[in-house]
Amino acid sequence: MNEGRKLRVTVLGSTGSVGVSTLDVISRHPERFEVFALSAATKVDELLAQCARYKPRYAAMASGPHAAQLAEKLKQNGLGTTVLTAQGALEMIASHEEVDAVMAAIVGAAGLGPCLAAARAGKRLMLANKEAIVVGGELFMRTVRDGGANLMPIDSEHSAIFQCLPEDRSTWAQRVDHVLLTASGGPFRLRDPKTLGAITPEEACAHPNFSMGRKISVDSATMMNKALEVIEAKWLFDLTPEQVKVVIHPQQIIHSMVQFQDSSVIAQLGTPDMRVPIACGLAWPARIESGAGRLDFAALSALTFEDADAARFPGLHLAWHALRALPGTTAVLNAANEVAVEAFLARRLRFDRIHAVNLETLETVRPSKPGSLADLLALDAEARAAANATAQRFAH
Repeated sequence: MNEGRKLRVTVLGSTGSVGVSTLDVISRHPERFEVFALSAATKVDELLAQCARYKPRYAAMASGPHAAQLAEKLKQNGLGTTVLTAQGALEMIASHEEVDAVMAAIVGAAGLGPCLAAARAGKRLMLANKEAIVVGGELFMRTVRDGGANLMPIDSEHSAIFQCLPEDRSTWAQRVDHVLLTASGGPFRLRDPKTLGAITPEEACAHPNFSMGRKISVDSATMMNKALEVIEAKWLFDLTPEQVKVVIHPQQIIHSMVQFQDSSVIAQLGTPDMRVPIACGLAWPARIESGAGRLDFAALSALTFEDADAARFPGLHLAWHALRALPGTTAVLNAANEVAVEAFLARRLRFDRIHAVNLETLETVRPSKPGSLADLLALDAEARAAANATAQRFAH
């Protein structure tokens, strides 16, 4: 944190669940943080309310009509926030010279551009958008290093690993054997795989522990969310694919673990509340009040663990397949999954065919190593076109 003044924060995706939680943590520490800019896709009234409370200098919206609505309502309410919608607006508020920290909470590959901009500008980049690193891979991490950015993982699992690892990154290779990502197993952990085709979007969005957006909830139900987290962990912590493992932990009290060369294990525990990793990302190395409830060990029931069943969760195992394949394959997997989940939520695709779309797209699209953002976006578009064609063929 800069001495003598508040940390200025841009929140990308401020009306989503992570964005709202970020603003909640910020509001608990007005002496430490101030909001510089906010962004949303279409939720005009929600962003208006946030502008009224936090008085950001800028607010960005994804489309011109929504931006015009917001600008008019801000004017009617006597609020001075400047509304942005032009191409590059997100990149501008992520890399602005007066910004200290960026919360990247835009879902999907759309967050890649502003994440790269924040990394190039050397910001504290709080990464809740796992797709940015899944799509960007080596290019993203190189940009972080070259820009001198401070990359803070916000997914509860990756934040847990970060907190368990030694602060001296140069010792990780000699000390770490592997990391263990925990997973709740989602709402269908005990369901007969033969019945998965009948699952509705409403059922898939009912996560047992967290309140999340619809796309992320579906990814949790298929365990594709965990597949993306495996890929993210490989890049974040400079691991081999074999050093990233997954274990089902339905209670989600242990958020993830690190096993060291001497076989000892360090775990990070806490209530299932995203404000904990958000507070860690905002204030590290300090620790601040997050608003989350405290663990009551006397009231805890047993903590249980299970193998991640490949028959029930085949999508999870695509992570290791993609990491061992050609560079760019993880971007193809991410694009295919976004298309398949969108089709499922629109009731055009059965739940059990999400994996089929992802698998066939991986087999169809053969990437060449992407060397720039333009290459990544072109690969993303190619994979989406292939996935859309497959999803239409598999449609009800």
